[in-house]
Parts: sequence; structure tokens; C-alpha cells
Amino acid sequence: MSELFGPKLEPANGNPPNKLVILLHGYGSDGKDMIGLGNFWNQGFPDVEFLAPNAPAPCSVNPLGFEWFHLDLERGDTNYEAGAEQAHPLIRDFVLQRTADAGLELKDVVLGGFSQGAMMALYTGLRFEEPLAGILCFSGKMVDAETIGDEMESSPPVCLVHGEDDDVVPVQGSLDAKTALEEFYINVSLKVTQQTGHSISMDGLQFATGFLSHVFKPDDQIDIESRP
Repeated sequence: MSELFGPKLEPANGNPPNKLVILLHGYGSDGKDMIGLGNFWNQGFPDVEFLAPNAPAPCSVNPLGFEWFHLDLERGDTNYEAGAEQAHPLIRDFVLQRTADAGLELKDVVLGGFSQGAMMALYTGLRFEEPLAGILCFSGKMVDAETIGDEMESSPPVCLVHGEDDDVVPVQGSLDAKTALEEFYINVSLKVTQQTGHSISMDGLQFATGFLSHVFKPDDQIDIESRP
């Protein structure tokens, strides 16, 4: 298997990282798109390194971007779970290698993503034997809700952020994910942002910031709001 590569943003304080945030881009996009979130967060989390790897394959409908797995957009019958299963080992290896390179543990890592990247963050993040600090999903869904009970190895806290008017990955994807995860007693926080399509609004970004504060700085007693 080939190794994943993509942009990174080193800690703002100039020191070796104490934490990692790994961000997985959406279908047809790339790591440059997701590293922008690191630019938003790095001053507030100055000891965090942000990494945004590119998916392994050029996107079939946008050769300038990448895909974690192929989507059959014409027929609309993509097997999302099979696609995620195929992409999972590369992401797992990337997370483990970068964590080891930094001299950290999985409890120091948040794995996040947008859209298809959010699907992969959920799929991969629950399969680590040791729990991550958290999983952060923008505009995603759970592709393995029917089988995760047999595959889940750990139960880190999960934050779901989704636009109410998303017509690419409908908001029901995050609502269903919350229900499925809570059946396994996973701590799930959900923010549905009003008048938002398939994108990240400022209030959604601020909600995610609160989640990062909660999992990286628990002594700050950040209140994570959960609402449908």
C-alpha cells in the first residue's frame, strides 16, 4: 500500500506537538482544503499539529482532487461500507505512523473529516484498539451502522456537525449516526446548523472548537451543547 501525503501545519508555539488533529477531506477535494481548518484553530491550540492527507486515488469526476473510495454518482448505488473498508487501512496506518513520529499516543489525537472524509473518520476512528481523544465529523454519515457492533474496538467521544439544508449528504446521516453511536454508550455531541447546505458554517465551526477544547483541555469545563 502507498503512504498518504498532504499538507501539515506545525504548532504555533514552535515546539514539538503535544496533540494532533488529522483532517480527512471530502470527495473530489484535497488536503489543502482541510488544512484551512488548522489555520482557524492553530492560535487557540498552539501545541497542536494539524495534518490533512490527500486520499490515495484521483477523483473519477474531478482529476484535480482525490477520493477515499469511488462513488457511482450516475447509478447512485455505491456500497459505502465496502468502499470505507478498502480505504480504512491506509488511514489507520497514517494515524498510527504520525502519532508514533510525534512521540504521542492515540489519546492525544483527534481524527476528523468533511463529507466522505467524515465517513472515513467515523469508520476508522472506532476501530483503533486504544481510543482517540475524539472524532470530529462535518456533513457526514455512518456507513457501517448495521455492523459496527462487531467491529468497534474503542469508544472515543464523537462530535457531529451538519447543515440543516445539506442536499449532498442529508442531515439525517448525522441524526442516524448519533442514534447508532449512543446505542453503544458513546458520548455524542451534535450541532445542526440552520440555513446551511453542504458546507461548514461559522456556528458549526465554533461548536467544533468547543469540542476540541473539551477533549484537549478538559479542565476548562467547556459545555458541549447537543441538539437535534
